Amino acid sequence: MKFTVQDPCQLVRKSFGDPVAEDLRYVVKSVVGEENFIDMTPNRSNNYCCGGGGGFLQAGYPDERRQYGEMKANQILSTGAGYCITPCHNCHSQIHDLSEIRDHPWQSVHLWTLICLSLGILGENEREYLGQDLKNVAMYGA
Repeated sequence: MKFTVQDPCQLVRKSFGDPVAEDLRYVVKSVVGEENFIDMTPNRSNNYCCGGGGGFLQAGYPDERRQYGEMKANQILSTGAGYCITPCHNCHSQIHDLSEIRDHPWQSVHLWTLICLSLGILGENEREYLGQDLKNVAMYGA
């Protein structure tokens, strides 16, 4: 399994910059394994916006939002990762929508979901956005 990560605009590019992007990668690699991580290009403070933030998800222009997100979708596809980890709720919703609307092969997953999964505390009802390859990980009796 391969994972990539979305650098949220508010957290990385507009606020704390590359140091918090490095912290994000440290956590992601600790959870999924460094050998399973593929970084997007460009990344960190130069990563592309997903197109879902700043109220765009609720703005009532889904076609425009999805068109703007096409660059992000292509960026994720170019990694070949099966999962895009999203620390931000807006990013998660947009990236999940982009994968569904175009039938792209990646799963969108919240960072907290993978942290909980790695700790063995992710409940059965909290596995909605996991692919079949992760749904039963750390499920006792499964």
